[in-house]
Amino acid sequence: MENGFSFKTLAPSADPMGAAIAEYFKTGKAAKLRVMSEMFDEDEIPVKTLFRTYAQMSKLEKLALDKAQGSILDVGAGSGCHSLALQDMGKEVCAIDISPLSVETMKARGVKDVAEVNLFSPMLDRKFDTILMLMNGSGIIGKVENLPAFFRRMDSLLAEGGQILMDSSDLIYLYEEEDGSVSIDLAGAYYGEVDYRMQYRNIKGETFDWLYIDPETLTMYAAGCGYKTEILYKGNSYDFLARLTK
Repeated sequence: MENGFSFKTLAPSADPMGAAIAEYFKTGKAAKLRVMSEMFDEDEIPVKTLFRTYAQMSKLEKLALDKAQGSILDVGAGSGCHSLALQDMGKEVCAIDISPLSVETMKARGVKDVAEVNLFSPMLDRKFDTILMLMNGSGIIGKVENLPAFFRRMDSLLAEGGQILMDSSDLIYLYEEEDGSVSIDLAGAYYGEVDYRMQYRNIKGETFDWLYIDPETLTMYAAGCGYKTEILYKGNSYDFLARLTK
């Protein structure tokens, strides 16, 4: 681990999302992919939605795919839905994931350039014109304090004139009172830092940190690291798409 980031990939025995993706691809059905957190009630991810087509994607996703250009890195590609859409658009994309089961599925689905590698691993040493981080792409940063290290890593991966396309959601709405005021412990951790753990059937994943960030905080940290932030889209659910450039 370096600068708060792990270089590792997942073992199949600790890869609930990968197991769900592989099973759905093979059988067209999947059990419940459970998502647990100390901060929220248990939730689930409908596995079918991980296989959505371009036509089924949100406005934010479509905009990000349309804006992606040059050599594209699809980070945390999962089932490969974004990479496949980019290929259909005639674009050059490399899909990466830390899940070996997801990587196998992407290859079987026809994603041409796939690698089982961690974004922060020195094994990934190519340059890209676009780094695409969707499905709350800021999540893998984990904590606000990791943002400077994250941008240093982006410096090593981005080609000259390149861009990061990243989406996230501002969780401020969870702390709004009935009178419109916001109740946040300013002395505590940043309100968008969440811990998650997933389970699929009897496969349990490890707890991991996940970062939801607001546009203003992202812009501030990006500027401190020499990046300009442009908010390309704001949705109705506090979600947004940002373009980050040097």
